[in-house]
Amino acid sequence: MKFRRSRASKRGRIEIIPMIDVMFFLLATFMLASLAMQRLDAVKVDLPSGQAQRMSEDQPLTLAIDRSNTVFLNRQPVRLDEVEARVRRLLKPDRNVIIAADDAAAQGAVVQAMLAARRAGAEHFLIAIHRE
Repeated sequence: MKFRRSRASKRGRIEIIPMIDVMFFLLATFMLASLAMQRLDAVKVDLPSGQAQRMSEDQPLTLAIDRSNTVFLNRQPVRLDEVEARVRRLLKPDRNVIIAADDAAAQGAVVQAMLAARRAGAEHFLIAIHRE
C-alpha cells in the first residue's frame, strides 16, 4: 500500500519578467543620470587624437579656438586683441593654460592666441587631445 503525501512537493520558480523590468528601469535611470552629468555649455571642438597622462583636478585656464577661429577664454568668447589682458587678469601663478584648438582651426589663429597668452605671463601650455 502506497501512501500519498498530503502536500505535493513543488519546486520554487524564479519569475524572470519582473527582473527584466527592473533591469531596464535601472538602465534608463543610469543613462539619464550620466546625461545630466555632462557639461552642455562647453565649446564644441574636434580635438586631434593622441596619448597623454591624466591631468590634475585643479581648474587651469582654458583657451579654446573653434573651427571658425573664434577664441574662447574659459568658455567666454573674446577677441584676439583682448586675450592678453584677460589672461593676465585670470592667470594664477604656476598654473597651466590648456589650448583646446579644433582640428580644423587655422594654425595662425592658434599661434596668435598662444603668443598673446605668453605675453600675459603664461609659461606652461597643455594641448588638449581626444584619447584614442
